[in-house]
Amino acid sequence: MPAPHTPLPPSDSLHAPDTALAVRGTRWLAVGSLLGLIVLGLAWELWLAPLREGGSWWVIKVLPLTVPLAGLLKNRMYTYRWVSLLVWLYFTEGVVRATSESGLSMWLAIIEVLLCIALFAACALHVRMRLRAAGKEAVAADVASATEAAASRVAQP
Repeated sequence: MPAPHTPLPPSDSLHAPDTALAVRGTRWLAVGSLLGLIVLGLAWELWLAPLREGGSWWVIKVLPLTVPLAGLLKNRMYTYRWVSLLVWLYFTEGVVRATSESGLSMWLAIIEVLLCIALFAACALHVRMRLRAAGKEAVAADVASATEAAASRVAQP
């Protein structure tokens, strides 16, 4: 037990290595899930179970998933936030196709739903842990930055 005059370290600093490991884990889970969705979408619509023989134009649904890949690899907090919203479009597609199709397409849709859930959970946990680890000052700075960016967008003609 520390001496009475020695202050205890903040509780967040006690688990800093665990937090850093968890943040890295959520980052790689997010990147892996996103890559999984991209590969699944390409394989599904080009080879495995396309809507039309020889491939389908539905393969372009993968394009929006390629945009956030660089941001996740660069560990940009903003990217984690908006990907956690974008993923629900793919989740919805997966649920609809899992309940309306049969055979291989149904199983591919179920895999899509599971990858979407993993991506959302990874993004949400990543943002939460990074903000918690950064402290109140960083959260206030992040909010101020977002407010300033929104104000500058409104002020532009």
